[in-house]
Amino acid sequence: MPTTGTASPDARPPAARPRWFNRTVLGAGLTSALGDLSYETVTVVLPGFLAVLGIPAAALGAIEGFADAAKSVAKTFAGHLADRLGHRKALVIAGYALTPIGQALIALALAWPLILAGRALAWIGKGLRGPLRDAIVIQSVTPATRGRAFGFHRALDTLGAVAGPLLGVWLLGWAGGLDGGLPGPLAEDPAGAFRLVLWLSLVPGVLAVLAFLVLVRDPGHAPNPALGLVRSLAGLPGGVRRYLAAVGLFGLGDYSHALLILAATTLLAPALGMVEAAQVAGLLYVLRNVVQVIASWPIGWLGDRIGHRPVLVAGYALGAGTALLAVLAFLDGEGQLPLLAALFVLAGLYTAVQEALESTVAADAIPPAILTTGLGALGTVNGIAKFASSAGVGLVWTTVSPIAAFALAAVLMAAGTVALARLR
Repeated sequence: MPTTGTASPDARPPAARPRWFNRTVLGAGLTSALGDLSYETVTVVLPGFLAVLGIPAAALGAIEGFADAAKSVAKTFAGHLADRLGHRKALVIAGYALTPIGQALIALALAWPLILAGRALAWIGKGLRGPLRDAIVIQSVTPATRGRAFGFHRALDTLGAVAGPLLGVWLLGWAGGLDGGLPGPLAEDPAGAFRLVLWLSLVPGVLAVLAFLVLVRDPGHAPNPALGLVRSLAGLPGGVRRYLAAVGLFGLGDYSHALLILAATTLLAPALGMVEAAQVAGLLYVLRNVVQVIASWPIGWLGDRIGHRPVLVAGYALGAGTALLAVLAFLDGEGQLPLLAALFVLAGLYTAVQEALESTVAADAIPPAILTTGLGALGTVNGIAKFASSAGVGLVWTTVSPIAAFALAAVLMAAGTVALARLR
């Protein structure tokens, strides 16, 4: 069926418009799965690695906070650079390549500065590739099937996030269980098992680069070397700017789900003991990721059928309800496992909605010439809000109470939901 409307530089004839499940969508999904498998394997062992090196917990918080901030800023600049150059694939490949390079620096580290450099480099790579990869996926399918394409992509992405922590825990147990049987310096170095896991994590990272290089085709668009960053951001339609404000308001309450793990551990510890409670909380987090994998594609399909924004509004409302359920869990105070399981299931559902539909809603309104810049701005808003939320909720938890912290999160998320629902 012929394409109607204003022609864009990346318009293609009907015969060239593929179905939503195509080589590029598959390649982007497979690449994301391998990338997540690589860096999530590192994430789960990094705190222990710092501990055996004698690096304090405060350093871990600073490292993660700096890395998240660097990733958020990189998203906008990467999107703008891609719009100026007119092509994105090489930049995405560079972004994926930075992750294993950064993780190699961590594996070599003896103190926190090199770990900071490695983590920041890996996270800058994540910032570079995210909006550019999303723009490639958007332009490889029709507007009516973006939800399904993004749902499939996010499902594979989260599958890597499920497998990564499990692989990291298993590899660490395997390496540590060898004790003196490990050859060479690993037999005498208490950090040897951690370093082995870090080196092995490079394998899926390299495979991610190869998968994107071989499978993904970038439709590209006309370059615009005179395009300025400030002018591009100012050129975003008013509706897009209001959408970013609603996303940011919701994001101010959208705390890191590491806090849910801490909540489950805290509530279960009186009955199970700290170690077993931490294990159960970790499994609940895996349950959250599994729910996200299962729900991502159906949610994308539903968005394509009834509208992306109404489904996103419902997902935001579910996020506010999840924070309220956390409040109820602490009010109950007994750490009932069914209630906590429900909490993590809801967290997986609303995250699936966010991941599948936030970019598609934005893409429906961003002019094609600055599409990647707009998606980069969305990523930056999300990243800054997420950082502020996690720090703020954690601070209220520490200084007041966890009930007050999650209640504050629920209020902010509900305000973001209302703001999104009121947009035209």
